[in-house]
Amino acid sequence: MEKQIVNYETMLKVAMAISHSRDPEEVALIIVESIKTALDVKGCSLFLFNRKTNELELATSFGLSEEYINKGPVSALHSIAQSLESGPVAIYDVMDDPRIQYPKEAQKEGISSILSVPVVVGGRLMGAVRVYTSEHWEFKLDDLNFVQALAQIAGGAINMARYVKGLKSSIEVLKTMREVQAQRA
Repeated sequence: MEKQIVNYETMLKVAMAISHSRDPEEVALIIVESIKTALDVKGCSLFLFNRKTNELELATSFGLSEEYINKGPVSALHSIAQSLESGPVAIYDVMDDPRIQYPKEAQKEGISSILSVPVVVGGRLMGAVRVYTSEHWEFKLDDLNFVQALAQIAGGAINMARYVKGLKSSIEVLKTMREVQAQRA
């Protein structure tokens, strides 16, 4: 019962952060930090999918070392790819699973298990949230649902922030055009 209360408090914290911030990086950091803290795991990261390179590019992470974060490019085709195609994937032992792209680096970081959840907005893959544990962890349905909910909130918030940023740019272009037309008249 205690874990449920923590997760509701986390959801409230994230919702308040989104309502007060239009900065997608800030919202993403709050979400990964909240997941790490609520589940009491080693770390959490949010990746955005780059369609041109087929790579997952790190948007933000919390609880992981710089060395691990900078281990190399994360291939969407080779690094827990099933989670991007079919939905969440939980890996119990990173050293004994061929879906892990960097098993030695994960072991050196002290990572034992990983949960990878896709971030999908409007039916389109946007990225993935990954949860890292320092002990072998059998992720429960509650854990999975919690991470999936925050992954979707992250995707929606980042998408909304991008639209707001694009709208502001469009408004500035229109203002400039009006000023140029007014000067010509």
